[in-house]
Amino acid sequence: MILNVYKEKNMTSRDVVNILNKYFNIKKIGHTGTLDPIATGVLVCLIGNDTKLVNIITANKKEYIATMKLGVKTDTLDITGNIIEKKDYKVDKEKIVKVLNSFLGESMQEVPKYSAIKINGKKLYEYARENINIQLPKRTINIYDIELLEYNDDTIKFRVIVSKGTYIRSLINDIANKLNTVAVMSDLIRTKQGIFTIEESNKINDILNGNYKEVSYEKVFSNYEKIDLSDEDYFKVKNGSIMPINFNNDEVIYTYKRKYIAIYEKINNEAKIKLMFN
Repeated sequence: MILNVYKEKNMTSRDVVNILNKYFNIKKIGHTGTLDPIATGVLVCLIGNDTKLVNIITANKKEYIATMKLGVKTDTLDITGNIIEKKDYKVDKEKIVKVLNSFLGESMQEVPKYSAIKINGKKLYEYARENINIQLPKRTINIYDIELLEYNDDTIKFRVIVSKGTYIRSLINDIANKLNTVAVMSDLIRTKQGIFTIEESNKINDILNGNYKEVSYEKVFSNYEKIDLSDEDYFKVKNGSIMPINFNNDEVIYTYKRKYIAIYEKINNEAKIKLMFN
């Protein structure tokens, strides 16, 4: 089962999974990208055998509406942390737009110290809580689109579309640096992840009342090329056999009698299995 869940404020992503564990009476549940407790919006949850789709869905672009508060910086880079710096600021709309646009494209981003990224088997936030300084890793991110929505006194609100692994807290910190000040993330809404939108997300109370809508494979994989298998090829695919490349794109979904069987991908001029559906 694939569920587009609306994560509410002051809940962790793990809290949502725990609620679903209890309601569906199943332990095998995953999600496709952690949201901070102060954040709201789209949290795609995969239940049972569909957890194998985590990597595919996680790879999708994400859209956020972020709000940043100028002039103050915290240890967590969001409004919930301890203040570590205050700084004056002098900005205008033109300068903000110019700085936002400067982040378009590929760049390196430093992971925030309060994150679950592991270094030597230990999570970064564990080092931070123990006041142990450690060199923070950097990763390549991509900003596909960014747009100023509002600017009012000490508050900037913007919309942004990013690649997986992008930390909006870190992006806000970098934006503030280019504005020659400091800032924190004061609010965050994930409005979209791939085909999953906030408008179609299920509220947790609705789910608990049995009033929810699953997301179909047809919708999730609407952009994939699909080929229906003959009886002979069906048994080959079910056994994970290498297949001839008879498709146009890098990946294909093989179906059989209207059922999803497997995803194959092109590797060295051969079609090899990437994922087997149940």
